[in-house]
Amino acid sequence: MKKELKNDNSASKVKAFFVKLGKGIVNIFKTVGRWLYRAFMGPSAVLAREESKRRKQALAEQENNSASNLDRVDGQVLCDVDDKSYNDTVCDNAVNADEATDIDDKTNKKRKKCRKNKKQDDNNVEEIVSPFRQVFKNFFGKRLAVTALVILILMFGLAFIGPLCMPKYSDTYSEFFHLNQKPGFKYLKIPKELASDVKYISTWDAFSAGLSNSGKVYVWGNTDIGASGIDVGKIPDEVKNADIKFVGAGEDHVVAIGSDGKIYCWGKDDVGQLGKYETTELYYEMPAEIRDGVNINEVSQLVVGHFVTALVMKDGKVYMWGAKASLLNFESIAALTNVEKLVFEQSYAVALLKDGTVSTGDKNVFKKVYLPDGTKKDLDAFTRGRKIVDVAANQSCVALVLSDGTIGFGGTVDEKTYTTGIPDGEKITQLVSGQRHFVALTDAGNIYTWGSDILNQTKMPKASKLQGTDTIYAGAFASYAVKDGKVLGKWGWKGYLFGTDASGRSILQRSISGGKMTMTVGAVAVLISTVIGIVIGIISGYFGGWVDMFLMRVCEIVSAIPFLPFAMILSSVMLKMDITNNQKIVLIMVILGVLTWPGLARLVRGQVLAEREKEFVTAAKAMGVREGRIAFKHILPNVISVILVSLTLDFAGCLLTESSLSYLGFGVQQPSPTWGNMLDMCKDITRISNYWWQWLFPALLLATSTICINIIGDTLRDVMDPKSNIDK
Repeated sequence: MKKELKNDNSASKVKAFFVKLGKGIVNIFKTVGRWLYRAFMGPSAVLAREESKRRKQALAEQENNSASNLDRVDGQVLCDVDDKSYNDTVCDNAVNADEATDIDDKTNKKRKKCRKNKKQDDNNVEEIVSPFRQVFKNFFGKRLAVTALVILILMFGLAFIGPLCMPKYSDTYSEFFHLNQKPGFKYLKIPKELASDVKYISTWDAFSAGLSNSGKVYVWGNTDIGASGIDVGKIPDEVKNADIKFVGAGEDHVVAIGSDGKIYCWGKDDVGQLGKYETTELYYEMPAEIRDGVNINEVSQLVVGHFVTALVMKDGKVYMWGAKASLLNFESIAALTNVEKLVFEQSYAVALLKDGTVSTGDKNVFKKVYLPDGTKKDLDAFTRGRKIVDVAANQSCVALVLSDGTIGFGGTVDEKTYTTGIPDGEKITQLVSGQRHFVALTDAGNIYTWGSDILNQTKMPKASKLQGTDTIYAGAFASYAVKDGKVLGKWGWKGYLFGTDASGRSILQRSISGGKMTMTVGAVAVLISTVIGIVIGIISGYFGGWVDMFLMRVCEIVSAIPFLPFAMILSSVMLKMDITNNQKIVLIMVILGVLTWPGLARLVRGQVLAEREKEFVTAAKAMGVREGRIAFKHILPNVISVILVSLTLDFAGCLLTESSLSYLGFGVQQPSPTWGNMLDMCKDITRISNYWWQWLFPALLLATSTICINIIGDTLRDVMDPKSNIDK
């Protein structure tokens, strides 16, 4: 029994505790609500609201009491009562008497007169508003300031919410095949004429070349080759007029073969990729036996890659030309005489031989072969006497398809490479590859794609759109599904809104990530300088004497330090320290904050010197309030408007300072982006003139942010100045 009573008492105590806790939370919310209302609306707003209620009640009582005195003669409303409140009521009745459709001209004139009198009375009433509401009203009455505020909010949203929309972004990721790409979305813009009459599509880098069944060549994508001024999209007239049978797109050149066997090459030719250079230690010229043309009926395959071109004949012979350094096994592959198919990896050529084996010349690329389940085998153990019927290569590995449909991968392989997703029972009938992905068509008519998906290479359309596909093509970062020469679907990377930099990184993504870094560094630095400036300014201004003299001398010493040279020295010393990149960023924030506080300290000191002589300070001292409480609780709120304006303007200054240090190479270091160090890559005139997008967009974002912040700061300074409200 005692135990039950004890449990009941414990339960009641717990219940009482939670009830008390709930009431306390409700009271806290009510208190916070009242505080926020008074802070935003001002104490006078409460009095004004109560006064408005009292006047409405008095007006209603007077209306009821004086209803008998209202004379209506022939439908005319007479406003002849001297009492002002009664006159307002009568005017309201006259104004709202729209239901009387037969009111004569005299009544309308009387109503207009009453409406005019009422409007004049309303204009003569002085509105009671709090200082905050007055500042708020004045600020949002200025269109330029409101526009700057909206733009700045969008910039903050872009910088801090934008990275959440980039789950695949990494500061360290760069795309070798997309160096210095112009802004635009051209990678998948296959010409309409070709989309309905496809014979072949070839891609190695940022542009593609296609061949129609009618023998016409098309080139699309980013066809401008860097700063060379060469545009491979400008197809030579002789190619336009020829009946083309083969076409291939390399990194910066295109090769085509006409029905007459003539070989056409156009594009960049700085390392012999067009076959015109004489054979040296660096280049291989186009073999003399095919220079004047080939027997088109004997050509089996045209392969174009990274500064190199290969022609595979039906008898197994290979003709190659271009830069020797582009393939480490160039000479040994060119010496083969029984090649069935040839593919290019980034640094090697892999040949499928007519006997069902593969060869990499004098280089042993296939030390191990990875199966889709992740197991590793030697090449001989993988084939087990079965023939290899197809090969495909991306940038770092080669896929081998056996006669029974088994697939394996050799070279540099990761989990995404060998995880095909092809179910058991389906046999691969066609296999193609991009630079970082593979695409397979099975005997069941299904398409599977796997590999890296950073640029959406494996993001396929719905399977229903690809039903009936009979041929697939893969570009560098794109894929095409074709049925009877008509493109059913295409997927992959479309392009870059802001282009790419010299390392193949997206300017848009780095601008968003860099904006977050720049604004974070600027905000933290200005908060540090604001705290230091407020504390030193208030102490110096309030206490005066030797304290003021000492602190102001310190302030002058810090101000005398040449800011940029000193910050550069500290940053250069910091760069040699054995610390992480994040720690370096924190130190940069501290350096900026510690060196930029003197201006605010002087400003706060001057305001405090004026405020400490006022009556409320004297009254607080007489009541025995502590000095520190007077300075920071009573004086500080009276100078907060000046601090807010200074903080806003200093924020813009810190953004520019951080960007200046990063531009000079002494701020945040690569690969972490900021708006400043993104401009650091554009110091030479060649990059400024030919790759304008690499500096224009970061510069615009930085300039827009600082201009908007300065506009907001100047407007706050104007609306917080009491003299600006004299005319009100």
